[in-house]
Amino acid sequence: MTDDQIGASETDRLYAAMCLLETPDEAQAFLLDLCSSREIVDLAQRLQVATMLGVGRSYVDVSKATGASSTTVSRVSKCLNGERGGYRTVLGRLDGTV
Repeated sequence: MTDDQIGASETDRLYAAMCLLETPDEAQAFLLDLCSSREIVDLAQRLQVATMLGVGRSYVDVSKATGASSTTVSRVSKCLNGERGGYRTVLGRLDGTV
């Protein structure tokens, strides 16, 4: 499903809703309502992959440590180094550097 099928205003509403969450408990409650447990685990795994890649770990090490496929590791790396900067922003804030 794409933004066009849902409507850009609905995806914008989702992004805005995420910004309203103030605590990890609120984020957990929202994600548990929004996603399946497996989807949440997959998202957490991608964040772990980004964290490990961000500190210079190799694709092979990251894949072995996280259980992520080489395709997932490659995709996360592309995003981590891409122009949007979402992973970099979040990782920097988690580390207190942004």
